[in-house]
Amino acid sequence: MGDQNKYKSGSIFDMQFITSSISTTLVLLLLGLVVFFVLTAHNLSVYVRENISFSVLISDDMKEANILKLQKKLNQEPFVKQSEYISKKQALKEQTEAMGTDPEEFLGYNPFTASIEIKLHSDYANSDSIAKIEKMIKKNTNIQDVLYRKELIDAVNDNIRNISLVLLALAVVLTFISFALINNTIRLAIYSKRFLIHTMKLVGASWGFIRGPFLRKNVWSGILAAIVADSILMGTAYWAVTYEQELLQVITPEVMLIVCASVLAFGIVITWLCAYFSMNKYLRMKANSLYYI
Repeated sequence: MGDQNKYKSGSIFDMQFITSSISTTLVLLLLGLVVFFVLTAHNLSVYVRENISFSVLISDDMKEANILKLQKKLNQEPFVKQSEYISKKQALKEQTEAMGTDPEEFLGYNPFTASIEIKLHSDYANSDSIAKIEKMIKKNTNIQDVLYRKELIDAVNDNIRNISLVLLALAVVLTFISFALINNTIRLAIYSKRFLIHTMKLVGASWGFIRGPFLRKNVWSGILAAIVADSILMGTAYWAVTYEQELLQVITPEVMLIVCASVLAFGIVITWLCAYFSMNKYLRMKANSLYYI
């Protein structure tokens, strides 16, 4: 009976361990969300930029075979992510469906020109790069014009830049807050054992020997908390992409892998550091000081 009680009191899964793990889980969940939003914000910015397109209007004198050759040549350029050739007939059909009337019926001719719609890689989706691309494309005399919405592109890039700065600042602040919360949780847990720590010092135990069990216990608490937090984050992400398939463009497996690895790393590193510094604090204390903290 005595052995059982001793085993239970020394078990790693005591109430203090569970309470500490729950508190750490909530904080790691917060940190995981920060990492998640930072990474998905980057993916979202790439997705938005790569869906901004511009139109290359082709002269009516250019034959379709030559237009397709031009498209193939453009596809080989590093800035092109995707291109689509829209013939005069296709443009007329699309506009007729959009307007509900056929312009050719009352004009007597097809007013639209053939074009190549180009979507850029995200690194080139800015006004400066597009201006250079426009200049290069217009060297071809069969190009009537290059159309793009400069104001929209500038607005998108400005908003993405501002959101990124806000998320970065938020990530830094929440990281410090999370560290403080976990540190406080662990310090309270070790505080309750301060007299036991002092007793071990009195019998000649080294600091490393005394720290060992506390460090291991808190690291295991961090690992358990990280696993629970990762499970919640993965479950939420899975539900989100199941509900809306388009989110797979933003919430990629790579993002979730980085998030889960980050949460696990935070769980191990932060709990170890907090336990280490808290233990050193009580190891340095004199016996009299233990009663006044």
